[in-house]
Amino acid sequence: MNDRVVVAGAVYDRGRLLAARRSAPPELAGRWELPGGKLEPGESGEQALVRELREELGVETEPLERIPGEWPLKPGYVLRVWTARLVSGVPAPLQDHDELRWLGPGESDAVDWLDQDLPAVAEAMRRLPDGAPR
Repeated sequence: MNDRVVVAGAVYDRGRLLAARRSAPPELAGRWELPGGKLEPGESGEQALVRELREELGVETEPLERIPGEWPLKPGYVLRVWTARLVSGVPAPLQDHDELRWLGPGESDAVDWLDQDLPAVAEAMRRLPDGAPR
């Protein structure tokens, strides 16, 4: 049986990483994650990421590279993470989130990340681009 893929984006803008606080489901509410969602049939990971970030945050993004590895979520689901550049829009918590926060270098411990996001967040912070404007 193949696991269902959940994609997430390490969204970068001006040398910062975007964190999103979950508002649902109750067991995840109040914890922080890299935003994203489920891969739909026929989509590539990159296509799903662009769609999910548009739906959840109201922004357009450009996937850059996949962070190596995948992490188990609830049974039957795995997390895959891509770095992505904010192309247009101002992120807003439209679905499943109640707060967003930009984190600069050395600020990854400022929020309570979901456990499964921690390895990808650590790698995303290592890859954080410089703060040059887009």
